[in-house]
Amino acid sequence: MAVFAGQNRDQLRRMYLDTWRKFTARVPLEPLEAQVAAVIAEHAEYVQWLESGEEALAAEFTPESGRQNPFLHMGLHLAIREQVATNRPQGIASIHDTLSKRLGDAHAAEHAMLEPLAETLWEAQRNGRAPNEQAYLEKLRKL
Repeated sequence: MAVFAGQNRDQLRRMYLDTWRKFTARVPLEPLEAQVAAVIAEHAEYVQWLESGEEALAAEFTPESGRQNPFLHMGLHLAIREQVATNRPQGIASIHDTLSKRLGDAHAAEHAMLEPLAETLWEAQRNGRAPNEQAYLEKLRKL
């Protein structure tokens, strides 16, 4: 999401923790914070860990550790939601709708879409280019 573009890893992670703290304290949230809190709320397996504070901020997620990066996972959910809301790339909203119906709900559809998005972003970074939207959509259509 463009809003996160200027943040470093620690700032981004702290934003998740601060947002969750505000949400649980029933403090009014900014629109982006409300989106983040909704994603966190859908991932109960991360809540206790996020509430650990400094431990969550300092955690490392290497391929060798075999641990999924909760911040990356939730960030991909947010990215997919933004893509669907704006229908960018063109056609993604329809793909999401179809998957939601087939898999039972929007969250399950997002989970199916996470890997193709992560793969597309990784390929773009590796090649030093913008993500290939058509290749991404084709991966999603195959789900």
